[in-house]
Amino acid sequence: MPTDRLRSIVPMFGGGTRYVDTLDAILNFVQAHQPTTDELVGWHRGSFANVSSRDSIMRRVSYLQQVGFLRETIDHWELGDAGVEYVQQGDTATLLRIMCDRNVGLRSLLYALSAGPMTLAEISAQQLQTHPELGWNPERTDMARQRVNWLQSMGLIEKRGDEYALTDAGRAFVDDAVSDWADSDWTPEIDDALTAATYETTAYTRAVDPEFRATVLSQYDRTCPISGVDHPGLIDVAHVLPWSDYPDHRADLENVLPLSKTHHAAFDRGLFTFDRDYRLRVNPEFETQSDLLNGTILDQASERVPRVAERIDPGYISQHNASLEWV
Repeated sequence: MPTDRLRSIVPMFGGGTRYVDTLDAILNFVQAHQPTTDELVGWHRGSFANVSSRDSIMRRVSYLQQVGFLRETIDHWELGDAGVEYVQQGDTATLLRIMCDRNVGLRSLLYALSAGPMTLAEISAQQLQTHPELGWNPERTDMARQRVNWLQSMGLIEKRGDEYALTDAGRAFVDDAVSDWADSDWTPEIDDALTAATYETTAYTRAVDPEFRATVLSQYDRTCPISGVDHPGLIDVAHVLPWSDYPDHRADLENVLPLSKTHHAAFDRGLFTFDRDYRLRVNPEFETQSDLLNGTILDQASERVPRVAERIDPGYISQHNASLEWV
C-alpha cells in the first residue's frame, strides 16, 4: 500500500457531483484510443464546456497519473495499474480503495461525518486538525471541497442544506473500515520514530485503521483526557462499548476516546468508569502504590471530565456500567 499519499486532490471537469462520470469517460477514451497528449487534450476540449487551457487539462491528467489511473509512454497514454483494476471491477468499492490508498484525508473525513453532518468550513478544519501535514490556508475551503466532491460523486456523502452528511453507503463503509484498514502502513507525520504505523490496544490487541486513530486523537488534542499523556505512541483508542461485543459501534466516534495504554487497560478491566454526568468513578477495591495512578485516577474520583462529556454518548456509558458489578 503506498505511503507517499497525495495531499492535494484535484477536481475533475463536469461539475462537483460528476467527478466519477468524468473519470469513467477519460479511462474509457484512453483504453479505446491510447491517445497522444495532443489527442487527449483535444478530447477534453471537445467533451467539456468552457475547457480550453492546456495547463488546466494537464494538471488533471497529471493527477490521474499520480493516482495510477493513467500511464504515459513515449508517444501515447494508456491505463495505469489502478486504471486497469478499476475498469475491470467497475465498482465504487474499488474506486474508493484506490482513492484512499493514494490520497490523504478521505477516510478520516468519512469517520468524522459519522458523528454528524458538517459544513464545508467544519470539514476544512477537521482535515487540518487531523492531518496538519496538509498545510492549507485555514481560511480557504477549496481543498476541502474537492474531497467532498469526490466522495459525493461516489455516493458516499450528500449535501443537506449547508451541510454534508453520510449516505447509507458511506455509513456502511465507515462501519467496516476501522478494522478493514488496520493494516494500512500510513503513519501520521506528527508521530515519531518510536511510533508504529499500526496501533494495537493494550487490553485486546485490536489493530485499528491509523486514520481512524488520528481522527479520534485530533478530537482530544492528541491527549489522554484522564492522564494528560500526550505522546501519540503511548495512547490507545479505547472503546466504551467493547469492540468484540458491539461491532456496529467500532467506528462510532461517540463510543471511543484516547487513553494512555495504562489507563486503557485500567478502564477495560473495570478499575474506573464515568457516571452519566461524566464524573470519574473508581472501583472501591482498586488499590495502588503508583503515584501516577493515584494522581490521575484515585485523586480525581468524583471529578467531572469535560472532554469526555463533550464527545461520549451517555447511553453508551450506562450500557458499559451495567456490566460492572460495583457501579
